[in-house]
Amino acid sequence: MIVKYLSRITINPDICHGKPTIRGLRYPVENMLELLASGMTIPEILNDYEDLEKEDLLACLEYAAQLSQVKNIYRIAS
Repeated sequence: MIVKYLSRITINPDICHGKPTIRGLRYPVENMLELLASGMTIPEILNDYEDLEKEDLLACLEYAAQLSQVKNIYRIAS
């Protein structure tokens, strides 16, 4: 996978409790992914969040794709 947008994802312990956010703004990546998963389109999200850009949302998707590339999954005893 070619990394194009990951530089737009930032982690700062002073912003949103250190969760990954978009460009240091108070928009957690997880919230944008939830909006996309709920069926909102990129244009709809951009209309609601005017300071975001299409590339920001693509960065969220790229970030999630990178996180999903795991080698092993281990079951934790419950």
